[in-house]
Amino acid sequence: MPALLRLHHHPLDPPSRRVRLALAEKKIPFESVVEKPWEPRPEHLALSPAGEVPLLVIEMEDGSQHVMAEATAICEYLEETQNTPTLLGEHPFDRAEVRRPVQWFETKMFSECTSIIVGEKALKRLQGGGEPDSALLRIGYHNLRNHLDFIGWLAENRNWLAGDEMTLADLAAAAQVSSIDYLNDIAWDKYPAVKEWYARIKSRPCFRPLLGDHIAGLMPPKTYADLDF
Repeated sequence: MPALLRLHHHPLDPPSRRVRLALAEKKIPFESVVEKPWEPRPEHLALSPAGEVPLLVIEMEDGSQHVMAEATAICEYLEETQNTPTLLGEHPFDRAEVRRPVQWFETKMFSECTSIIVGEKALKRLQGGGEPDSALLRIGYHNLRNHLDFIGWLAENRNWLAGDEMTLADLAAAAQVSSIDYLNDIAWDKYPAVKEWYARIKSRPCFRPLLGDHIAGLMPPKTYADLDF
């Protein structure tokens, strides 16, 4: 049995956020270690030569240690070892349907908009990399509209994004959306279905730690933690 779980993450990294939400939703206690992937510590590199986040370190009661990288691998491990509440669904068809939008949000949405917006407006600033590239931001904002329309369509046609119950699909989408919302870059009045869905998931206890995030030199807007945004 694990004696301690330690999550190495960065607050604005969406895959890290998905793992944090999954751990909290399953009520699994863990220690939080904030990393700067662009400036990895030697201790972090010893665990992950690539210096990537999220990284879950599992300390066993017998003194052994297991290191697990990549959000999907970590979330699948959590599901296999503590499947109550399930975040993948009970039936194989349900699980397949959950995995599809998870992949969409963490690859397509991340590469087309989240990584651009967060990278240019937040990470570049934190790294001392100069002013945001306005041309790249225009691309990111354009693609963001398409992805919010997709989330809105799912929210209008289902109880949650992948079906009747909240799943990793919702957590993956919320991780992307919340990272961008930290920068006050979503015009919520234009996406009422997305806003209603996000308000529901934002109100869950698992979301409270994310709403308490405050990055030195990059404070969120007041609406970020407001449940009545």
